[in-house]
Amino acid sequence: MGRRPLAVAITGGIAAGKTEALAAFARRGAAVSSADEIVHRVYREDASLTSELRERWGESVFTDGGEVERAAIGAIVFADRSELNWLESVLHPRVRRMHQQWLDETAADPGSPELVVVEIPLLYETGGEARFDKVVALTASPSVREARRGVFADREARLIPDEEKLRRADFAYVNDGSLEELDAFVDGVVKELISPR
Repeated sequence: MGRRPLAVAITGGIAAGKTEALAAFARRGAAVSSADEIVHRVYREDASLTSELRERWGESVFTDGGEVERAAIGAIVFADRSELNWLESVLHPRVRRMHQQWLDETAADPGSPELVVVEIPLLYETGGEARFDKVVALTASPSVREARRGVFADREARLIPDEEKLRRADFAYVNDGSLEELDAFVDGVVKELISPR
């Protein structure tokens, strides 16, 4: 059996370029996953969570077809910190379990790549960094992020400051430039990580 893939987490603030960085890792052969994709799967597949959401908020957070309506949940939780705390308490453990299952399955595959990379916006906020070999943190200047993101400013208050994330990460990047520059940064990270260990 070959060596276990290196598990890498990408984190950073809203509109810092995490999704583009994840795509750049994928282009270089890494197996990739994003917290957002996992959240979608949990909402779709976890019947016990669906029951808890229905018990807490009723039918207002479901579509006519019975699917979870994330926009409706967002409207509730970003208006009320206690509701956000409740949602995170029931959602984050499920997301972590599903991520870990994906990491374990990928690592067990004899044909797995040398790197597995997961995008986790709230990595440090949830204490998730211990599950990864390396962390890549991204940020961007306020003006650049504002141009990219629009209306998420109220969500930033509860996050660990980007400066601290950059300090704690193994690789840090200020993503104020072009996609090509971000791609070059990721290329350098990949080359460093898969050099002989």
